[in-house]
Amino acid sequence: MRKQYHFRESERGLLAWDVHRLIELTRNVEPSEVELSEIREIDEPYWYDADDSLPTCRDLMEHMRLVEATDLAYPIILSPDGRVMDGMHRVVKALLQERTTIMATRLSVMPAPDYIGCEPDDLPY
Repeated sequence: MRKQYHFRESERGLLAWDVHRLIELTRNVEPSEVELSEIREIDEPYWYDADDSLPTCRDLMEHMRLVEATDLAYPIILSPDGRVMDGMHRVVKALLQERTTIMATRLSVMPAPDYIGCEPDDLPY
């Protein structure tokens, strides 16, 4: 799996969690089915924000390649409040397949971020 991070804005600047660490933290958590309709990010900007330029067709194509390559056998990872921390490409694939649920593991407590006040381009990939 390629190196990736989950990002969230905060009063302390951008927070980043290493997805490989999130996977380790949920390794012993039993996955359960989650209704796709409960995933708020489906109807929110997720990969692009107001500070980004508008995505090009090429940008969208690259995301669709990632969606195609995903494996729904792996559960997505949700934060304690139900936000997607890993697996949005799998969520989109499930939606494209007209599924109503997806397997997910949910963290019981929010782990400390790996980076605080970071710039995504400055992180190790």
